[in-house]
Amino acid sequence: MSTMANSGEEQIAIRAPAQSGGLGASAYFGTPANTIVTLLCLALLALAAKVAVSWLVINAVFDGTPEDCKASVGACWPYLTAKLRYMLFGIYPFEEQWRPLTATALFILAITISCIPRLWSRWLLLGWVVLLPVLYLLMAGGAFGLAEVPTSQWGGLPLSFMLTFVGLVCALPLGILLALARLSNLPAIRILAVTFIELVRGVPLISILFMASVMLPLFMPDGVTIDKLLRAQVAIILFAAAYIAEIVRAGLQALPRGQTEAAQALGLHYWQYTFLVIIPQALKTVIPPLVSLFIGFFQDTTLVTIVGLLDFLNTVRTALRDPNWQGIAVLEGYLFAAAVYFVFSALMGAYSRFLEKHFRVGYD
Repeated sequence: MSTMANSGEEQIAIRAPAQSGGLGASAYFGTPANTIVTLLCLALLALAAKVAVSWLVINAVFDGTPEDCKASVGACWPYLTAKLRYMLFGIYPFEEQWRPLTATALFILAITISCIPRLWSRWLLLGWVVLLPVLYLLMAGGAFGLAEVPTSQWGGLPLSFMLTFVGLVCALPLGILLALARLSNLPAIRILAVTFIELVRGVPLISILFMASVMLPLFMPDGVTIDKLLRAQVAIILFAAAYIAEIVRAGLQALPRGQTEAAQALGLHYWQYTFLVIIPQALKTVIPPLVSLFIGFFQDTTLVTIVGLLDFLNTVRTALRDPNWQGIAVLEGYLFAAAVYFVFSALMGAYSRFLEKHFRVGYD
């Protein structure tokens, strides 16, 4: 009997990998219904691919003028060639556009380096402290022989990156403090945190940007003005902090009480065990929702048009209004914008999955 039991266990062990592996052909053609649905999906995909290739490549115009595109039924790629610099950098002075290009390249390089866990150290933080003023000086000018460019002329992809990165980096510590304040045993601090979080989360971002643009100057003394880019940045920071606070609060409440008790038993005071024991574990558990929030804010920077700033999507929209190209190339501009947003959003999602594996979140 033991031999039969052992052989049965061996058969189960042998079959288990096959059952837990990837989907086989039977999952797509195992039944008549599955077969019909699979064939229909394949037919629709083939039809969509045929139409896309025909419009993107076969019937497309790759070189020419607006008149050449009018006679074509395919994509008008000369439009992207003509408007690429404007879509990327907006109304930044044409002859100075090497500066936002250099700043963007340095920023992306620094982000790439910062994504490598083994390089996380105080030196990396110091590098960012040095780099950010350099990037601002490169964009604004006014020193070292660089022509001064006001922030009202900043736009395109560098502006979207700056609003997103600076906004979320500043909003993350503020959100953590708000989450801790909401869980505080002190009623006054807890009430203030709850009021701020619920008030900000109860209104859309566009309304906060509108108030920062229209209402805030009314409360300033005569002759005192605040740069509209700074106003938009502060509005984004406050709005993002409220949402980050709720995500972090969920991570804090998900931790077992034993973590806090163990830290207290070691003699750590509140701030020590909170930032050395509790916060790191909480942040690991909320990586997916945090990254989803970051992706959403990267896309929501388009709302800064309410304060007169032209981010990447708005420079694409403005380029479409050129009388020489109006009505000729519409999808091309939006497809380019969609491709850029998709690439960076997909990279952030992939990095989120990498961090989950690196910190073994949800893995045994």
